[in-house]
Amino acid sequence: MDSAPARRDAPVRDADDDLSVLRLIRSRRVGPATFHRLLAEHGSARAALEMLPRIAGAAGITDYQPCPEGVAAAELAAGRRAGARLLRIDDPAYPDSLRQIDGAPPVLWVRGDPAWLSRDVIAVIGARNASSLGLRMARGMAAGLGEAGLTVVAGLARGVDTAAHNAALPTGTIAVMAGGVDVIYPAENAVLAAQIADVGALVSEQPPGTEPAARHFPTRNRIVSGLSRAVVVIEAAHRSGTLITARNALDQGREVMAVPGHPMDARASGCNALIRDGATLVRSAADVADALDAAGTAPRLRQVAPAGEMPRHPAITARPAAAIQPSDTSAPVQLEGRILSRLGPSPTEENDLIRDLGVPASVASTAILSLELQGRVTRLAGGRLALS
Repeated sequence: MDSAPARRDAPVRDADDDLSVLRLIRSRRVGPATFHRLLAEHGSARAALEMLPRIAGAAGITDYQPCPEGVAAAELAAGRRAGARLLRIDDPAYPDSLRQIDGAPPVLWVRGDPAWLSRDVIAVIGARNASSLGLRMARGMAAGLGEAGLTVVAGLARGVDTAAHNAALPTGTIAVMAGGVDVIYPAENAVLAAQIADVGALVSEQPPGTEPAARHFPTRNRIVSGLSRAVVVIEAAHRSGTLITARNALDQGREVMAVPGHPMDARASGCNALIRDGATLVRSAADVADALDAAGTAPRLRQVAPAGEMPRHPAITARPAAAIQPSDTSAPVQLEGRILSRLGPSPTEENDLIRDLGVPASVASTAILSLELQGRVTRLAGGRLALS
């Protein structure tokens, strides 16, 4: 029943309570598009709930029952236990930028301060298997945007998302979850998620307790872009979830920006293709600010680092514990794999690579030497490394 286009001009009526709204959106075969259509046609969630069995019967679905009250009540109780707040689409705290997109989530669960969702938001997203250069760019980009007064949003994924969240902690950041706001994925980001809840916001349209499934990630991505003025892509393969977010951003009328990469690095192919197809090429937070200004959508920004320079920020030189992966000192082969995953055809500073690995320098150096002897890594002048 969720095939009709979303209606953005049909807000939830004041007469509805949280229970009615939750029952409607959690009813079988009712997604955001159908929710908004039903509300527009019947005037309230309560009236739509009464009509659902008849509507389903006309569509050939027999014995249809809306979501039971007990299920919706249990979700409200789970949200309270998780320390989360329910934001209905008619709530003044619901972000207007998200309210205007097609298929806007009728409800959001938020851990943290919902006010962050209505600030000047920029998405910083990219590859989960990011290179050291990509991680460094993500940290510098997010730190610079935060220092300029912008709020960074990402999806709490490994790689670029994690690096961006960590760098933006001092200035506030938003993580949009694929599962419930109390189900942290990946698990190693549990500390980071707790930090974000303290200084920003964790957001999900899924009920608390929901384990993330593959179908949740594309719908999560539309929220990331829907909250944002612009989406900045740092490393993305030609076919990746990151590019889904970029396409969502274009459909939603957001600016799409991309950091170029080496043409021989598969992780840069998506970014390079975006730039070829008209996305704005950016190298720093200053470039993002300039692009927003040129597009006429720039908020009032504090001064950022000049284009081409990486902003200095505590999060770049002293990463929180949540950003450091467990030591692989007992698994040299795994460590070598992590090193190879962070290198590409473009030279990477060895010191940056070792910092990204989060292992003692002596352990990392031994693994790098092993890869050199295998002919898989080349050492270049100036303490730089690249894939052979």
